Amino acid sequence: MSAVRKVNEESLAEAASVIVGGGLVVIPTDTVYGVACDPRNEAAIDRIYQVKSRPRFKALQVLLASVDQLDGLGLDLPSPLNRLAAQFLPGAFSPIAVAREDCTLATVSATPQGRRTQGIRVPNSALTLRILNELGPLAASSANRSGDESAQTVEEAVQAFGDDVQLYLDGGPTQGHVASTVVAADPHERDGIVILREGVIPQPVVRKAVHMNGGGLGA
Repeated sequence: MSAVRKVNEESLAEAASVIVGGGLVVIPTDTVYGVACDPRNEAAIDRIYQVKSRPRFKALQVLLASVDQLDGLGLDLPSPLNRLAAQFLPGAFSPIAVAREDCTLATVSATPQGRRTQGIRVPNSALTLRILNELGPLAASSANRSGDESAQTVEEAVQAFGDDVQLYLDGGPTQGHVASTVVAADPHERDGIVILREGVIPQPVVRKAVHMNGGGLGA
């Protein structure tokens, strides 16, 4: 049987136990609710794809409490994404990090060019950051069956997944369905970036930020 809990020390300890045990937890973010697991546990990641009926070619993001955690995960943000992250994170900005050889995340994707990459995000929510500080970085996707609207309340998440998820953390209604803006670095493209998905942060705002404070593509 699944459980729904308000976010407190007891429920966070319960969530940590679920994550360590390879289970799934639904958490609130600054946009919608997400279903999350240990990003190094392949079986748990497979479970997210199963409960969502999500196509495998759609990668999962990794949610962080701070960009300072990137190095410990074996991830680097190439220029100019490092500067953009400093301006837009925490927030609805999802830069594509590059995985080093020492990266042990099971969520990493391979590009046609042979690079290993990982989308990351630091949510702009004190409650979500508290959860992430307690549980560590989490692999996550929106809390919905693939093709359905993302859950904005814990009740909608329970409707979507039922007992397929062990624990639901209730943080109240979230702000909205608009997704984060996903950006990759590419030195051959305009401004050295590619907007893979335009979301909360409009493309012109991202492109303008590349050149703020005198920043050039090699800065």
